[in-house]
Amino acid sequence: MKRKSLLLSFITLLLIGILSACGAGGGNEASGKEESGKNKVVIGYFPNIDHVPAMIAKEKGYYEEALGDQVEIEYKTFPDGGAFMTALKTGEIDAGLVGPAPVMNNYSNGADVKIIAGASSGGTVVVASKKSGIESLDDIHNKTFITPGVGCTHDVQFETYLQDYDIASSRIGGTLKHTTGNPAQYQAFFESGKVDLAAVPEPWASLLIKDGAKVIVDTKDIAYGTTLPNTVLVTSNKFIKENKDLVQNIVKAHKKAVDFINKNKEEARDIAIQSIKDITNQELDPEIIDSAWERVRYTTEVDEKVLQDFSNSSYDLKFLKEKPDLKGLVDTSFLN
Repeated sequence: MKRKSLLLSFITLLLIGILSACGAGGGNEASGKEESGKNKVVIGYFPNIDHVPAMIAKEKGYYEEALGDQVEIEYKTFPDGGAFMTALKTGEIDAGLVGPAPVMNNYSNGADVKIIAGASSGGTVVVASKKSGIESLDDIHNKTFITPGVGCTHDVQFETYLQDYDIASSRIGGTLKHTTGNPAQYQAFFESGKVDLAAVPEPWASLLIKDGAKVIVDTKDIAYGTTLPNTVLVTSNKFIKENKDLVQNIVKAHKKAVDFINKNKEEARDIAIQSIKDITNQELDPEIIDSAWERVRYTTEVDEKVLQDFSNSSYDLKFLKEKPDLKGLVDTSFLN
């Protein structure tokens, strides 16, 4: 929990006293200070289709409802898992939605992070630009592919899939070049010829497909397909120990958002469209979201075995220096 320093509290009280002495409506001013002095919980998420539960919770006020009037909720968005995990480790955010790869990589390196629920699964697609000339995996040697981050969920899924075809990135001795970037910019990268392939989450995959990109590996075929939790709800163990009731209510709000999505598809879609537009300045066609929705499953379930298998793949691909042991990473007690 983020609390004001003693100095700030002193200054606040001093200011209230001065305003009251000047006849500036001290009672109302004091009330305002109490409002600004609320405990704060900061929730992080990304502007993509996997993170719709956070968008729904924000729009519907589920976190505010669950945590009560004495807690102020703030939302922050991130371009990739690395930035999210840095914010969690530094205390800039308290909880939020992120892909499992950066969570597991950071946990394996000693970071204080705990998965407390699933959010979505599936949704990763590999597409090729029209300019690339790629029609199948046979054509991708010496080409360049892009993902949101090095060792991110979509990167690991794609490179794991490629192992069955004896294809590897140049990072580990292969010919396939790799770069990273914001999915909202992938179409521009395709048009410029800077990249040929993208291992991308929805709704960006459907957007690229609409603009002429070719599906090379669909969600159901890529490594871990729809079984891998593509987005998870996380916090830190420190935050859990200090704020167990708050964490229980965060999970309660999150579950309510997931239930809403599954029961109100069209309204959830419209909220997602507006939320993504507000953050990225891109307004997605409802048909794009409908296409994306077919590849994503919203669920609070977490399959620990799949997470361990996925993490082993991260090690095999040399994203991790040591073979991971994810024992203790997942805590489903709040779900139950």
